Amino acid sequence: MISSGLLKVICVGWVGGAILIGLLINGDRLYSWIGRKFTNEAEWMLAKLDIMFIRVEAKKLRTYYGAYLISLFALGFFLLPSAGSGAVFGVLIVLVGWKMPRRIINILFKRRVTRFVVQMVDGLGLMSNGLRSGLNVNQALSLVTEEMPNPISQEFNLVLSQNKLGVTMEEALSNLSIRMPHDDIEMFTTSINILKETGGNLAETFDKIAYTIRERIKIENKIAAMVSQGVIQGVIVVIMPFALGGILYTIDPERIRPMFTTIPGWVLLSIMMSLQAVGGWTIWKIVQVRV
Repeated sequence: MISSGLLKVICVGWVGGAILIGLLINGDRLYSWIGRKFTNEAEWMLAKLDIMFIRVEAKKLRTYYGAYLISLFALGFFLLPSAGSGAVFGVLIVLVGWKMPRRIINILFKRRVTRFVVQMVDGLGLMSNGLRSGLNVNQALSLVTEEMPNPISQEFNLVLSQNKLGVTMEEALSNLSIRMPHDDIEMFTTSINILKETGGNLAETFDKIAYTIRERIKIENKIAAMVSQGVIQGVIVVIMPFALGGILYTIDPERIRPMFTTIPGWVLLSIMMSLQAVGGWTIWKIVQVRV
């Protein structure tokens, strides 16, 4: 006789495999809304990773993403004792974690932009010295690509490559500000484009931009240090109910089990998860300070 645990494994494997194969072969027609969401998320991740110079095959990415969603469902399915509550909890985990890869990639992208902006302080100083020594803008950019690490080296090298292929320097720099959306980067690209047309001292302008970026970074670091305490408190408040639930389940599982196996328990869990989500989102918005 097949045990309940083995039966769960067979059910999840069969359903999950069918869903994954269907999404990979013909997701848009077979699953309509789910297929479109799956495809859109995969395409967005491919485009964002390409901007960060991370090359991934489209088929592999879709496979990994589909396997990730099925793993989330399986995790929720096996965490709870009954099949009904496990299926509901698995769907909830999938809904919560649906866009988690997008958020992780966004975090990596923001870190890349931040690292680029920090490198601009030294890069602009290097370009300023190069311009004073008689180099033009293209040569100054080339100097930065040779002397500095990624990501500034990659981005400036792409600007120069586009310019060699026939794209004007103004358009190549505008593409840079689109790929790396940040006020300091836009200020840098706009200043070059304007001064190339109207004339002016680019070296002095670069020094002023570098000073502005340096002062902004100081202010941002000071604010980050001040709000870190609020962030830690918010994380503790959000995690505490789950930690207490785990402790109570370990101490007296029979008393807590109805919370996961009965309809009133599911209703209370849904209300709790909703309130936790609203509370966590509110705390996150409070501690976010934009400069």
